[in-house]
Amino acid sequence: MAADMEVISLILDDNAERLEKTVSVLKNEYVTIRAGRANPRVLDKVTVDYYGVPTPINQVGNIAVQEGRCLVITPWDKSLLKNVEKAILAANVGLTPTNDGTVIRLVFPELTEERRREIVKQVKRMAEESKVAVRNIRRDTLDTLKKMNKNKEITDDEYAGFEKDVDKEVTKAIENVEKLSAEKEKDVMTV
Repeated sequence: MAADMEVISLILDDNAERLEKTVSVLKNEYVTIRAGRANPRVLDKVTVDYYGVPTPINQVGNIAVQEGRCLVITPWDKSLLKNVEKAILAANVGLTPTNDGTVIRLVFPELTEERRREIVKQVKRMAEESKVAVRNIRRDTLDTLKKMNKNKEITDDEYAGFEKDVDKEVTKAIENVEKLSAEKEKDVMTV
């Protein structure tokens, strides 16, 4: 029976890890959403062609926030200015870069009420997708435990106890998703 407990422990650990990753992915996606203030993280998915190698933009230059609504990108190699500009345009981050020959500026426009509401809808949709992913993880874990119960590897009482443990983890993950969503909505709607 000890070997079974090791297997169960692995199943429950995998469940917890997958739930944690789901919440983490949502948190990272929320960071890249523009909320009217300059945030260097909106450039996290931008890669620049650096001598034939796709390189994250934060590894080819310095990114600084200027006056709250402007990002200034200063490439370490001035010959990269055009490549950085092209990469930002190609990444479709919703901002148009301006190149003055030494730095690239990204000005974050003030968001309209309509645009804020669109962003909130996007935030809610992302939260709902994360909740669906959490529920799918729960289903997968419980299916595995049901098979073990059916094969008499664990008893009905043990299964019920493990089900409660899984449900606790799932509830915690959904609460985290809702908390992140509420924080991001508040951030977006704050003028």
